[in-house]
Amino acid sequence: MMEFIGHAGQGFATALSPQTLLFCFLGVTAGTFIGVLPGIGPLATIAMLLPLTFYLDPTTAIIMLAGIYYGSQYGGSTASILLNLPGTAGASVTCLDGYPMARAGRAGVALCITTIASFAGGCFAIVVMAVLSPALSKFALVMTSADYFALMLLGMVAAVTLIGDAPLKGLAMVVFGLLVGLMGTDTISGQIRFAFGAPYLYDGLPLVLVAMGMFGASEVIASIGSDSAEWLAKQKITFRSLMPTRDDMRRSHAPIWRGSILGSFVGVLPGAGSTIAAFMAYAVEKRVGPNREKLGSGIVEGVAAPESANNAASQTALIPALTLGVPGDATSALMLGALLIHGIAPGPTLIPQHPDIFWGLLASFWIGNLILLILNLPLVGLWVSMLKIPYHILYPGILVFIAIGIYSVNSSYVDVIMVGVLGVLGYALSLLKFPIAPLLLGYILGPLMEANLRRSLLISGGDVSIFWQQPLTLTIMLLALLLLLLPLATKGWRRRLSKELPQD
Repeated sequence: MMEFIGHAGQGFATALSPQTLLFCFLGVTAGTFIGVLPGIGPLATIAMLLPLTFYLDPTTAIIMLAGIYYGSQYGGSTASILLNLPGTAGASVTCLDGYPMARAGRAGVALCITTIASFAGGCFAIVVMAVLSPALSKFALVMTSADYFALMLLGMVAAVTLIGDAPLKGLAMVVFGLLVGLMGTDTISGQIRFAFGAPYLYDGLPLVLVAMGMFGASEVIASIGSDSAEWLAKQKITFRSLMPTRDDMRRSHAPIWRGSILGSFVGVLPGAGSTIAAFMAYAVEKRVGPNREKLGSGIVEGVAAPESANNAASQTALIPALTLGVPGDATSALMLGALLIHGIAPGPTLIPQHPDIFWGLLASFWIGNLILLILNLPLVGLWVSMLKIPYHILYPGILVFIAIGIYSVNSSYVDVIMVGVLGVLGYALSLLKFPIAPLLLGYILGPLMEANLRRSLLISGGDVSIFWQQPLTLTIMLLALLLLLLPLATKGWRRRLSKELPQD
């Protein structure tokens, strides 16, 4: 207990230093701003701000990026409630009850309940993270390279099969990301791979270039032609209208608790993420809530449960990324990549070797959530005003910001051109319904998987049975195989069910 208090004290000392506090504030504010705007999302924002972190120390950098991540979960609900357009994927289920509440003149109450629910979910997830991470980190120290290879394989398979309706396309994008990640000079043999004779590619494509092109630039291209809602311009949300009634607060307690517990659990699972957590929380509420028959008509339970769940999941998703080095989703993969750029290897040695980063990050979660609670309620009018900015003014500015950010890294105009090319490629892939996020997961995990694969084969003298000899490795491999076959099984089940149902 005393050891925990000592670590917590060290974390708050780090998180409350003036520089860290400033960048935590900037991170959560930028995250809320981006979360409010439909279409951009935390992944593109983190990608765009990645060059800025090169000039910061690793602790401050990861605290700012994490602030963007969970800040966007707060902001994502604003567009869901007011426009019926989710700012982030995790906030999409909030539309179901949030938008009807706004149409009924209760937009302020819905925004207030989502802020309180997000804060409660975040606080609960921090406690889970503080208790679970050190224990998981100690367990990970006894894992072998074969276990790590199997775990990374499971993470990638889970990411493409649990999210999205096209697992084969997701799998193709993971393989594409793996190949991009392996591009350049092999660090062991010196062999040039996938460079196609271009010296520019001998060092491979940097993470910041891939992320800004495939997510930042492509999102801006995809948003060309979209417009904000006209009816919002007539809306006026006052501070008084934010205040929920005593009955609203009483009905929100239980859904917030259920959402926080479920979201914290789902967030730890590889590939699950905040979107699945929000939908599961809503489904649980639909089954056990006392007002379940009214869900979808605009009640506070319908916004409280998913909002607490998606914010809790966005924070516990960092547990496997930091303690095992295996990101649960693309956003945590990007943050893992940011740590690698700074020379910090996420994994079981992160907590013992860099306690200031882990405990500082954890303490910053409390502070960041508190800042968001203070920011979101009084400044809700400002966030609503953001939604009124015409997109034809906003998005060109973001594009210029991307170009300046990428040029500042190496002072290379070729990098700027490459971001444009990757942006067009990302947009074309999204038009063809290929999910982009698995590409980043494959890009980040590819070199790590290759290193663990090589190490395992060196230890076993080239014997591939090392991947099913140990019980833990075998179990993880079987889980990956099961997840891979799951879409085929559910597809067959759906086809059989549709035949059994009457056609009319």
